[in-house]
Amino acid sequence: MNGPIEPLLGTRRQFLTQLGLGPIALSALLAGEPRSRTHFAPRAKNVIWLFMSGAPSQLDLFEPKPALHRHDGKPVPEELIAGQRFAFLKGKPHLLASPFAFAPRGQCGAPVSELLPHLATIVDKLAFVKSMHTEQFNHGPAQVFMNTGHAVVGRPSCGSWVHYGLGSAAVDLPGFVVLVSGKIDPGAGAALWSSGFLPTNHQGIELRTKGEPVPNVRNPDGVDRSARGRSIDLVCDLNRLRLQALGDPEIATRIAAYELGYRMQASVPELVDVQNEPAEVHALYGTEPGKNSFANNCLLARRMVERGVRFVQLYHRGWDHHGSDQSDDLSHGLPKMCGQTDRAATALVLDLERRGLLDETLVVWGGEFGRTPMQEVRDPKFLGRDHHAKAFTIWLAGAGIRPGTTIGATDELGYHITEQPVHVNDLHATMLHLLGLDHERLVHRFQGRDYRLTDVAGTVVRQLLA
Repeated sequence: MNGPIEPLLGTRRQFLTQLGLGPIALSALLAGEPRSRTHFAPRAKNVIWLFMSGAPSQLDLFEPKPALHRHDGKPVPEELIAGQRFAFLKGKPHLLASPFAFAPRGQCGAPVSELLPHLATIVDKLAFVKSMHTEQFNHGPAQVFMNTGHAVVGRPSCGSWVHYGLGSAAVDLPGFVVLVSGKIDPGAGAALWSSGFLPTNHQGIELRTKGEPVPNVRNPDGVDRSARGRSIDLVCDLNRLRLQALGDPEIATRIAAYELGYRMQASVPELVDVQNEPAEVHALYGTEPGKNSFANNCLLARRMVERGVRFVQLYHRGWDHHGSDQSDDLSHGLPKMCGQTDRAATALVLDLERRGLLDETLVVWGGEFGRTPMQEVRDPKFLGRDHHAKAFTIWLAGAGIRPGTTIGATDELGYHITEQPVHVNDLHATMLHLLGLDHERLVHRFQGRDYRLTDVAGTVVRQLLA
């Protein structure tokens, strides 16, 4: 089986012709109904990806390096950076030790910075990958690469591929939902959750967590739900006539979008209303109802997977700590970002576990790349690090992940990987594997060739699997 039925039969028009299905049947196919056509038994049903946009410093959160303290302030060895390219570093930069203390945590002994006191309590539930690497060292291309497996805008995102392969168990909500918090960073925006050349019903739908969650989700003044339903029926009937005439699959997608939008008018307000959650849940996450925050988004992510949403992606922006001023340096900016995310990310894992959802939900945390062991001096009063694509850290938890595991290692300065390198394509292959999908068989034919999330690379990281 090569993924969904559509690639096997060519275009959607050929699909209709060969199987004799009418537009209503095709509309149902596109509406996000569960497909359950995995290549093998899945370990995970859902994914929550906590994307730390801007790239957290692994050297200040997860990678204590005594050699950096011994050589703090000394010029970096020439042989380490000969022929290397950097986003902003020039000349011969100096090494920078972390200003934060580390300690081994849990039974597994994973070192965690003092900036993450909550995460430190659950390290035995996590798997750390300290040997992630990518080819991209600027934010936009690296974010696109981490989310789509390709550095050029236009490819389908990971969430879109998952929804394309598996559909969703959510009837009244999108199967792929995006939540954004934090300050504005340089980045790729909505290209990160685009469906690319896949049918547009597979793209991520951004829900706002302050104000109206979806534009126009409420009826206009003077229009009740019955009237809105009749208008949707009329528009969909007209679209079905057009679909019969043209056979254009995007018309069927439009029909499904109208019908889902109508159902979302009832489901979305209930979803985002977290005020009725027990007080102890708000205390666990640190949530404040009505506030646009990472904490609120983590709680919403749990509520979504409870309702069958297949893929939830949270973007928290503001991790780009170059040391220009107090807002983006390591001494002030990094603790602030950890304060906004540490408690809630930890609470999400704990809450999923106690509700019996962690065994079927894969949680992923990380950014688009890491930070250099050398200081980037934009202002001598502040500490900062440049972009580093050669080695960074992520963590995973939940369905099918071996807890208390650390794979990969870097050299004494944290510059080069020395053990078990894991590429972005490998991460994607592993995520799909946990969902029961073979990354080499989940394909879509576009412009005469088959495409896949992992392009022509990717290996499942078996050491991560329970």
